[in-house]
Amino acid sequence: MVEEPKLLGIHANPPAWLRLVIGLLPFALLVGVYLTVSHIRIENNPADKLTPSVHKMVEAVQQMAFTVDGRTGCRLMLQDTLSSLRRIVIGLGCAAIVGLFLGMNMGVLPGLRGTLLPLVTFLSIIPPLAILPILFIVFGVDELGKVMLIFLGSVFMITRDIHNETEKIPREQVAKALTLGASQFQVIYQVILPQIMPRLLVTVRLCLGAAWLFLIASEAIASTDGLGYRIFLVRRYLAMNVIIPYVLWITLLGFLMDLLLRLVIRWKYHWYSAAE
Repeated sequence: MVEEPKLLGIHANPPAWLRLVIGLLPFALLVGVYLTVSHIRIENNPADKLTPSVHKMVEAVQQMAFTVDGRTGCRLMLQDTLSSLRRIVIGLGCAAIVGLFLGMNMGVLPGLRGTLLPLVTFLSIIPPLAILPILFIVFGVDELGKVMLIFLGSVFMITRDIHNETEKIPREQVAKALTLGASQFQVIYQVILPQIMPRLLVTVRLCLGAAWLFLIASEAIASTDGLGYRIFLVRRYLAMNVIIPYVLWITLLGFLMDLLLRLVIRWKYHWYSAAE
């Protein structure tokens, strides 16, 4: 009897503890490489700013996150985090709502699909960062301009994905619902909508990375607070002891948002998770 491979191979099925070790190994390697390079550079030049030590980064985090700033009277990292989260939640949330209803109706109504699909496809190809100056001119450099960049950068991709998912629903379901006396409104919002919701959450997960990119870019160009603003503010001082913790913090926030969406899918739409 041939034993199945535990680590490599098509039929490999490693135990949970081994999967955890394999997953953590690349991170441990990266941390080890950084600590080694940082130690060598600081040993040769104690004033080196490119690869700050862990001690310097901890001091920077303590100052930014837990010390009240004398000029603003608040904790800068907390203020930056709340400002950025507010923008990305509003922008991506509005994009999800509009993309859901627009894509779903396009997938069900042939007339609407024929009218809007070419336009949506065209708009989804435009690089959002290329029109950032236009958005700032039209909507201003305050909150609305930043939210609109996230919204426009996400809504058309969400619309196209929801449209494609809606078209996959068997037409027999629609026919049976209409035969049993359901109205067009009931077919769309009582038969199709519940089946599309988990896919919407998956699509929002896939758009998170791009949404963070749009947010950081807009905050870097025109803002007075936010995670992206702070990174580009301190870069002129080569303050890598602040930049690196901020980048890690942004990554952690994105990971937690992705994890939250995954948990909602497993809890609310377990049938979809099982099908996947």
